[in-house]
Amino acid sequence: MLRLQRPLPEEYTTASPDELARRIGEAKAVLGDRLFILGHHYQRDEVMRWADARGDSFRLSVLAKEHPEAEFIVFCGVHFMAESADILTGDHQQVVLPDLNAGCSMADMADIDAVEEAWESIARLTDIERVVPITYMNSAANLKAFVGRNGGAVCTSTNARAVLEWALRDPAGPRGEQVLFFPDQHLGRNTGHQMGYSESDMRVWNPHLEQGGLSDADVAGATFVLWRGHCSVHQRFRPEHIHDFRERHPDGVVIVHPECAHDVCELADHVGSTDFIIRTVEALPPGSVAGVGTEIHLVQRLDAESDVTVESLDPLICPCSTMFRIDAAHLCWTLEELVEGRVPNRITVDEDTAHWARVALERMLSIT
Repeated sequence: MLRLQRPLPEEYTTASPDELARRIGEAKAVLGDRLFILGHHYQRDEVMRWADARGDSFRLSVLAKEHPEAEFIVFCGVHFMAESADILTGDHQQVVLPDLNAGCSMADMADIDAVEEAWESIARLTDIERVVPITYMNSAANLKAFVGRNGGAVCTSTNARAVLEWALRDPAGPRGEQVLFFPDQHLGRNTGHQMGYSESDMRVWNPHLEQGGLSDADVAGATFVLWRGHCSVHQRFRPEHIHDFRERHPDGVVIVHPECAHDVCELADHVGSTDFIIRTVEALPPGSVAGVGTEIHLVQRLDAESDVTVESLDPLICPCSTMFRIDAAHLCWTLEELVEGRVPNRITVDEDTAHWARVALERMLSIT
């Protein structure tokens, strides 16, 4: 998805860290309660120090809704997160993304045209009324609206199993025969295995190939049709990283995110969401060693803020490149623009899309 962020004025790009910190603090003080800054766990420390709340994407959007006094919601995250905040917050609140180029490669792997084309293809081969579309929270607002219109729901990495159980097994749910799950194939696969399904029940839909690269029998017979998408950070973790960690730390604990590949999750001691990873590290006895498979800024923050030695399983230490776009310079520019009465980089979702996306989000909340 093309987004255009204009270059920052030189006064921001050449400013020292101390000067940026001073100016951010001054602008934040001027804006007072009119401002609420949200910091996703993967943000760099120079940004996180100014966050009024830390969390994962959905939790932060809910917190924004719970602060109606804030006129400006500055979301230090990525584009789909800011969209969710705009969907949930009041009409009087304006959501701002400090850098429009802060997108999500995973979310961009599934666009509305490709998903609608897949839906039409599946409808030609099976009873589409028995297919339940489920989108991960890491998706654009129009995909959340798509599942809302078509009887599906949104899920997070925390509640993916509950949502899929609802879709396929819950008597109060749609009792579907098949799920179209997008955009992350790994979360869908790992959750399916947790539910007792096997690889034979799953097929991967490649949006770049005709009919997803699948035969008619594959499409009609699969319980899980998994979109060929992934997280650029979590796909880096491999079984050999875990083997190396265990050789160096025989008593260490391995914790990975469910966006990692299934062979990685099978070897880990614990698999769970970002918040789960944080809680699990915090619960370890002091002096423990944890090898963590998730974004490096969170790993380093856990190491610095706990009595546990926390290291990344990936020795190359890859950050989320799109999250990394938001820095102190962009945050400073954003806040000073707001002080001057200008609202830069406002993220808005049209009313129809917002309505159906809320339907999908409300279904998720009713399930969990």
